[in-house]
Amino acid sequence: MLYEVLHATVPPIARTIWRPWVEGVENVPMTGPVLFASNHLSFADSVVIPIVAPRKVAFLAKAEYFTGTGIRGRMMKAWFEGLGMVPVDRNDSRAALNSLDVALEILGRGEAFGIYPEGTRSRDGRLYRGRTGVAQLALTAGVPVVPVGLIGTAELQPVDSTLPRLAKVTVRFGQPIDFAGRFEGLAPGRARREATDEIMDAVHALTGQVLAGTYNEHPATA
Repeated sequence: MLYEVLHATVPPIARTIWRPWVEGVENVPMTGPVLFASNHLSFADSVVIPIVAPRKVAFLAKAEYFTGTGIRGRMMKAWFEGLGMVPVDRNDSRAALNSLDVALEILGRGEAFGIYPEGTRSRDGRLYRGRTGVAQLALTAGVPVVPVGLIGTAELQPVDSTLPRLAKVTVRFGQPIDFAGRFEGLAPGRARREATDEIMDAVHALTGQVLAGTYNEHPATA
């Protein structure tokens, strides 16, 4: 119910303020489980996609966003839950496996789940090589993948910025990719690599980003 209330009010307000340009909404299946695989430029990406998507899309979010205290903490929790985000403890040694289990549970309910194959935000605007977790989800759950191309979200909320700014944002939904029956007889690792590369090629076609050709690593911390 909270999602329905917020989704009926937040998107119109956000669209009025930021006026995002949205293309390919007709490519999004309105029923059944589906993966949204997007490039990743900003923290705002996980807000922008649910706001413009024609159906609820669940993204994973740090558990800390749901555990704050006081009025601010309750409002933040309500905001993230209302956008369909799901808490995950990234400090847990089993975080990757837990995330996979959560995603499969959401897809098993016939819902939509969003993922960033690059793994972390691109700090230089290039498109990095996709990690095969996206293909593992798609092949394990047997669901189609909708590639998503985001343009301008790095200016909407730059890395290390706490508040969004006014910026021109474009969101492009590509045609669904269905891998059903396509990798029979192929080694699982090879199947995941080929499927992931196909997904990233589709994302690249939507964004036109310069290809990095390498994996994106989390910045080192002191």
